[in-house]
Amino acid sequence: MQAIRRFFIALQFFTCLPIPRWVGFEADWLRHAAGFFPLVGLLIGALTAGTFAAAHLWLPLPVAVALSMAAGAYLTRAMHEDGFADVCDGFGGGWERDRVLAIMKDSCVGSFGLVGMLLLLGLKFACLTTLPVPALVPALLLAHPVSRFMATILIWRLDYARPGESKARAVAQHMSGGDFALAVLSGLLPALALAWRLGLSGRSLCAALALALLATLWLVRLFLRRIGGYTGDCLGAVQQVSEVAIYLGLLATLTP
Repeated sequence: MQAIRRFFIALQFFTCLPIPRWVGFEADWLRHAAGFFPLVGLLIGALTAGTFAAAHLWLPLPVAVALSMAAGAYLTRAMHEDGFADVCDGFGGGWERDRVLAIMKDSCVGSFGLVGMLLLLGLKFACLTTLPVPALVPALLLAHPVSRFMATILIWRLDYARPGESKARAVAQHMSGGDFALAVLSGLLPALALAWRLGLSGRSLCAALALALLATLWLVRLFLRRIGGYTGDCLGAVQQVSEVAIYLGLLATLTP
């Protein structure tokens, strides 16, 4: 029952989906929410894949893909897209650590963030509309949980860079080995098994995972060098970039 309550707290934190009133709230549950991040991603992947499948029954492929992307952004309140834009602004517009952190904290989106988001969303749309149609549903079911798992690696291994308390720190400051194992067992492994069951080959899965991990490690190196750790915005950036990396890996192995 405690695990169920913690999952619902994670669902409430990472999405706009309602949770039952009987769940209640304790601060300790929020500290363990990151362990359920990939499982929440699996649910989001299922909802976006369902949106695509339903829309594609009546509408052209590009429109169905756009609606699935819109559903994903709506379900998460564009939290991760906003984090990616903030990272683009901070790391593009600042050089010193304190300046980078200050820019990322600003709620306004600058030119770096705007251009970065346009390019990221455009690349995501191009990948999804180019993938073979039978691979789109398993691709969405794979990319959403696995990209969120990549973000949990930062919580598990890196220090939180921003001094003081924040909304993200409440979730991110404590991730034990047990919580990380929970992320693997509840989100990563089921996503891989489901994608394989739905037709993605081992070669495609390996390529997607390899590119997602490479993208994550590159961002980790950047974060450590520039700010000495990570913030909530960095988690959003890792999720978005590794999601696109997964689509690129699938695209490289599934198209002639």
